[in-house]
Amino acid sequence: MRIQCQGSWLYGIISRPQQPAARGVLIVVGGPQYRAGSHRQFVLLARYLAEQGIAVMRFDFRGMGDSDGEMRTFEDVGQDLSAAINFFTKECMFLKDVVIWGLCDAASAALFYAHQDQRVSGLVLLNPWVRTEQGIAKAYLKHHYSTRLFQPAFWKKLISGKYDPIASIRSLYKMIKSFFIRKKSVAVIGEGANATDHAIPLPARMLKGLQCFEGKSLVITSGDDLTASEFLDLIHSSKDWQITLEDRKVKFFHIQDANHTFSRRQWRHQVAEYTGDWLRSW
Repeated sequence: MRIQCQGSWLYGIISRPQQPAARGVLIVVGGPQYRAGSHRQFVLLARYLAEQGIAVMRFDFRGMGDSDGEMRTFEDVGQDLSAAINFFTKECMFLKDVVIWGLCDAASAALFYAHQDQRVSGLVLLNPWVRTEQGIAKAYLKHHYSTRLFQPAFWKKLISGKYDPIASIRSLYKMIKSFFIRKKSVAVIGEGANATDHAIPLPARMLKGLQCFEGKSLVITSGDDLTASEFLDLIHSSKDWQITLEDRKVKFFHIQDANHTFSRRQWRHQVAEYTGDWLRSW
């Protein structure tokens, strides 16, 4: 199938159940991916949900995969999402509402868009991308450097001479410097009342999107992933995030051993089950 979007054609596919429910799922692609997803994750998820009676659509943004147009970032795909939902709801007349499912920066794109479209009733957000220089520096210091000393592989490399301690110290210094410098600059930006959207830090814009969204949300995070660690550190250190998540009654699941894309079958299946069960719960 193909979808008209601002003079370009978007290409995608719909998985239709034989006896569909009134709620469908739009899988949004994150990063340099196309509609199949890493290790065919989106294909398998769509088939799983379709077997549960849930119609699923997945597609390529402009400039990605088979779609026409110029490539764009996750911050500029609102028109693509709108065009996709228009097509999805017209092709599947039985749909009353749509849930957006997104991994990494696709989750961020979903938060930017969802509150603007009343047809969107829910969000499934996996390892949301909240990247800032300060945030990733903190995640590295807390979750990478602090645990590396307890890893046998680290000591084997050190003893064998394959590890460069000087380079590591320089990297650590840059991380610490970045953490404190960016902390000050972010505070200054946050005080600007007339700051444009792109001047405001990404986490603040995402929080605003969640605060404006009146639907339900499910968050799934990985235990072996710096992107997830950065997001979890953010919400654990921010009262505004904590209040909003509690107020919106956001459902959380954490898969401790999983990597960023949930690449193993057991992790992928857990994600599919969590998604399906959550969709049927309301």
